[in-house]
Amino acid sequence: MNLVKSTGTFGFYTIISRLLGYLRDVLIAVFLGTSFLADAFFVAFRIPNTFRRLFAEGTFNAAFVPSYTSELVKNNSKSKLFANQIFNLLFLGLFFLVLLIELFMPVFVSLIAPGFVEDTKKIELAIDLTRITFPFLMFVSLSSFFSAILNSHNRFAAASAAPIILNLILIGVLIFGKFLNDKLIYYLAYGVSIAGFLQLIFLYKFVKKFYVIKFDFNLKINNKVKFFFRKLLPSIFSSGVTQINILIGTIIASFQASAVSYLYYADRIYQINLAIAGIAIGVVVLPQLSKHVHLKKKDKILKIQNKALELSMFLSLPASIALFIGADEIISALFGYGSFSEIAVSNSARALYYFGLGLPAFALIKVFSTFFFANHDTKTPFYISLTAVILNIIISVYFFKNIGFIIIPIATTISSWFNAIILFIFLTNRNLFHFNKTFFIKLIRISFASVIMGILFKYLLTIFQYELVYNNYFKSIYLLISVFLSLIFYLLVSLFIKAFKFEDINLKY
Repeated sequence: MNLVKSTGTFGFYTIISRLLGYLRDVLIAVFLGTSFLADAFFVAFRIPNTFRRLFAEGTFNAAFVPSYTSELVKNNSKSKLFANQIFNLLFLGLFFLVLLIELFMPVFVSLIAPGFVEDTKKIELAIDLTRITFPFLMFVSLSSFFSAILNSHNRFAAASAAPIILNLILIGVLIFGKFLNDKLIYYLAYGVSIAGFLQLIFLYKFVKKFYVIKFDFNLKINNKVKFFFRKLLPSIFSSGVTQINILIGTIIASFQASAVSYLYYADRIYQINLAIAGIAIGVVVLPQLSKHVHLKKKDKILKIQNKALELSMFLSLPASIALFIGADEIISALFGYGSFSEIAVSNSARALYYFGLGLPAFALIKVFSTFFFANHDTKTPFYISLTAVILNIIISVYFFKNIGFIIIPIATTISSWFNAIILFIFLTNRNLFHFNKTFFIKLIRISFASVIMGILFKYLLTIFQYELVYNNYFKSIYLLISVFLSLIFYLLVSLFIKAFKFEDINLKY
């Protein structure tokens, strides 16, 4: 496996998906802004979208890939039998879960958006929309099962390209937004579930080479299957802790008008970088790392771990600095049109600023958790993540009344840095990871290149300050110019000081 190339493949399709997601969100911002319609839709979309991120972005992989890889190393027929047992149990479990939630949707929505309860119109709309979007949960979870099989065979393109379908369908709906008026949000909700089904069909076309569905509900749960499901829940919680923190933030934010929307738009920006700096690296590393752990090749394990961490910092540090410097300009240029007011820009930018400070921690959590998962340990990161979530809730609830929604990104960032640091301590204490000789030298070089890039980015924002004002409809062009020039400069500086080398692209791990 080539770490850089595989991450590049995964990252390329993920970036395409995120850019289309950005276009989708720009259109939503134009037509819905931060109105009560937007809040209701984002609550309905947050649940299936959170599960999409939880399952599709490495969490299902964390439990499935090590077990499936172990079976694959032993015998191909055994791996197919194991996969089929998991699929049938997953199918039944998801079917009855979706059915149950659909029946008790009013109670469910009241739990995830308690701030809507006193507003009858808002809560009823959120219930209707969530009923429509909720089947997406089943489709995307089964899609993640197919993706995990493909990833186990080092096939990353189809799995990372599948989410593009959702964004294309929602963009298609939004193009007709002017004619749909208030019905737009209903068409968007139907688009979510339809996209989930199409995504499932798309992935099955690719996975048939390695696995063919065989429905068998005469379930015989052996020890290997039990072991997998014992790992699944902790892995969902620990690998998806950032998404869980955001979901909790949405619940708390529902008590403040438009706060759900502010957080949603800020979340969309930093997720673009996290998709590569944390998620892509974690997904790509896990199959090969699991294989080397099974074969007890310690030198290769250490090499992969350090390179994964190095690549994660190479991608996340400059992005964090850029968000720290230009949060206002970024939100304004990307979303500040139509119904998205200057106040909405200001509030979303404040949230993005604090999320940006936590971006390296979000990426580290993904990478460090993968090191545990490769060793079939999902419980340790689960307990650490649980502690971090409790810390996040305490900080958010305690300060929310006094300072409002902005405490949510602050608490998320604080709890995430806590999570990353404790994961690192446990890894080193259990002798599951240690730095090699070159890591710190590379980290210093990456940090230097990131700071230099940040200075140039700030300078460019100052030069274009009049072109980036809220009322300029071409401000996004100037932001893209600034980002592009800063990115090229960062890469050139990195190559010059050897923070990154061309040889890394061809290294096998």
